Amino acid sequence: MAFSPLPSLISMGAMFLALSPLFLLPELACAKQNTRHYTFNVKMNEFTRLCHKKSIVTVNGKFPGPKIVAREGDRVVITVVNNVQYNVSLHWHGIRQLRSGWADGPAYITQCPIQTGQSFTYNYTITGQRGTLFWHAHISWLRSTLYGPIIILPKRGVPYPFPKPYKEVPIIFGEWWNADTELVIAQALQTGAGPNVSDAYTINGLPGPLYNCSKKDTFKLSVKPGKTYLLRLINAALNDELFFSIANHMLTVVETDAIYVKPFNTKILLITPGQTTNVLLATKPNSPSATFLMAARPYATGLGTFDNSTTAGLLQYQQPNSSLSNNKNLPLLKPSLPALNDTSFAANFASKLRSLANAQFPANVPQTVDRRFFFTVGLGSNPCPKNQTCQGPNGTKFSASINNVSFILPTTAILQSYYFGQSNGIYSTSFPSFPLIKFNYTGTPPNNTVVTNGTKVEVLPFNTSVELVLQGTSILGAESHPFHLHGYNFFVVGQGFGNYDPNKDPSNFNLVDPVERNTIGVPSGGWVAIRFRADNPGVWFMHCHFDVHLSWGLKMAWLVLDGKLPNQKLQPPPSDLPKC
Repeated sequence: MAFSPLPSLISMGAMFLALSPLFLLPELACAKQNTRHYTFNVKMNEFTRLCHKKSIVTVNGKFPGPKIVAREGDRVVITVVNNVQYNVSLHWHGIRQLRSGWADGPAYITQCPIQTGQSFTYNYTITGQRGTLFWHAHISWLRSTLYGPIIILPKRGVPYPFPKPYKEVPIIFGEWWNADTELVIAQALQTGAGPNVSDAYTINGLPGPLYNCSKKDTFKLSVKPGKTYLLRLINAALNDELFFSIANHMLTVVETDAIYVKPFNTKILLITPGQTTNVLLATKPNSPSATFLMAARPYATGLGTFDNSTTAGLLQYQQPNSSLSNNKNLPLLKPSLPALNDTSFAANFASKLRSLANAQFPANVPQTVDRRFFFTVGLGSNPCPKNQTCQGPNGTKFSASINNVSFILPTTAILQSYYFGQSNGIYSTSFPSFPLIKFNYTGTPPNNTVVTNGTKVEVLPFNTSVELVLQGTSILGAESHPFHLHGYNFFVVGQGFGNYDPNKDPSNFNLVDPVERNTIGVPSGGWVAIRFRADNPGVWFMHCHFDVHLSWGLKMAWLVLDGKLPNQKLQPPPSDLPKC
């Protein structure tokens, strides 16, 4: 397979063409302040993409939404005011939320949603984290337009563990839907079929020139020769992992999910929904007589339909003694991307990621394990209700499950129910630690694909060291699943294809410098093993970050109990906590 160079999204260098100030990253003003205040007004605004005008849910009228900029150690206070017809909640994806689970955001897990005309203030401190994360809606499919970057700079005076970049550029991938995504998922859940797919992918909200009617809606980035740019890549797409490359350029990966990694070079990278990747782009020493296409398209392994299209932006060098308009006459070079189902590239790319694991940034991998869990993750079905015709597999409804439990959201928040001792009828603590029925997980699937349904959590005593194997299944087709754990980072100690072998595979675990993440792709037809220490009390959602699978029930929650010391206990709830 021929690959052509790929950097990541590019520079913030000289100027952003065709892009709003959202993506300029100035130095933090008010550097002495320790608290960053934001007001997010959730409201409807009209936007036009693909020559299709529609009213979408936005924050402060921006699409994508505004960026949050803070330093490690800062307190962040965001007041969210809901001015739309939908219930809303926002999640600060990847923020540890140490003892501040009330601010995590997933609807009916840590909070009841913010109702129309109401507001809620999210209040948390960024502890021991620096890098790129993002925020997004965490209710139904509203995150199709409600998302934006979180930029966490190191403490003042603390350098990056790599050469200081000339400029920094947030680049956020998304999807554009001509249809109303709330109607799309509502119809799918009603009929039991797979939902319709998006009409385009976007780079910083813009589809790019490869789509009809979109040449003017193209992200264009102007760079200077001989400079190093830090590209902060974020995959905020609803349902698709993405390959990304920039023609004739190399990228150096230096961070994933706001954790520094051992740098390595790549022409192409893979990023799942929920993941972030920081890369260094070294521009060419002299301005080349060409414009370079940066492109992203899906990595798709499942049997369902998907948006098989490519979003693109332009990397433009400033030409000496000439205006940028002269770039129009330059040849356009295009990157090559892997095949849509290139699982070998996905596995090879994942294998290159390693923690820095040095004295300043250690990899505190649990070396011993208190509790081991084995979760099967995949699709399934629910019987069609009486007097209804369903369009899922063999006349059923599509579903998804962990250990054959398809999670049902309760009608009030689990964290609230737990804290006030009112769990009866809301959730149970009987989530299975292992599959109740063993089968050849990646081989011929069982004839019975029906799942069970319930609101079940797994309870962990404070400071428990956990090893969890996530095993993909071939039920209704093998595919990769990007799994996200709220409130924690975890170490990816092993992964492979086929069925996990508890007798052989642990001998190959990396307990020295495994990559530390908050979102990991479970390989298609394979497994991944992670470890973490349950040192953050509260209720923490874990789920597939494909929203279609999330809607079908591919989710569960961990209930981490308080420790004995005051600083090991969940803080009391805020006074303005929304009510259901």
